Amino acid sequence: MQPSTVQNTQKELALFDLDHTLLDVDSDYLWGEYIVNNGLVDEAQYRTANQKFYQDYIEGTLDATEYNEFVAQFLTTLPLARLHELREDYIKREIEPHIRPKAMEVLCQHVEKGHAVVIISATNDFVVSAIAKRFGIDSANVLSTPLEIENERYTGKLADKPNFKEGKIYHLDKWVSKQQLAGVTFEKTYAYSDSKNDIPLLEWADIAICVSPDEALHAHALAHRWAVEDWSI
Repeated sequence: MQPSTVQNTQKELALFDLDHTLLDVDSDYLWGEYIVNNGLVDEAQYRTANQKFYQDYIEGTLDATEYNEFVAQFLTTLPLARLHELREDYIKREIEPHIRPKAMEVLCQHVEKGHAVVIISATNDFVVSAIAKRFGIDSANVLSTPLEIENERYTGKLADKPNFKEGKIYHLDKWVSKQQLAGVTFEKTYAYSDSKNDIPLLEWADIAICVSPDEALHAHALAHRWAVEDWSI
């Protein structure tokens, strides 16, 4: 038998942050609000904690492991099938109205050009994987904070490092290595994000595009002559 050969392919790669980039909202925060508003958790306790974590995120002081374990605790209370029902309702009600038309347009342009397109988000994989399908992105091209599942139940723990700040580079490097093993290399890379937390990701890419950026990222973009675009709705 002839040994199998891997055909080498060169592509361009486009990386899209999710919250406040592809969406006009924060999907992680809204999931918390959704389960509060539907009486699935104690309102006062959960909302207070959720708002504190969100403020920490805005200020750049978030402990990503602590936050994601907080989010994952609710997921341990219900079977996967019920969680998936809730998630579908949440996406239809809370996410679909906030998909940015300009984001969808730019993402589709990359797809039409034959580029590899990856959604890369600090939000957990329970939320991100389903939202990514709204953009036509398969789970194989989604990088997010992985939550642990054992015996068809969430454990409340992370399965690996948070996909946050430098953690995005950790997960991205692992993904790129898998692509290389399959014979795919990337001749040009693009990254789209709104947040100062994604400066490592934007620096990793050949072309950085700052989408409706926060104040700190906007200043960094001007200093480094990165593109700045307004996708807000």
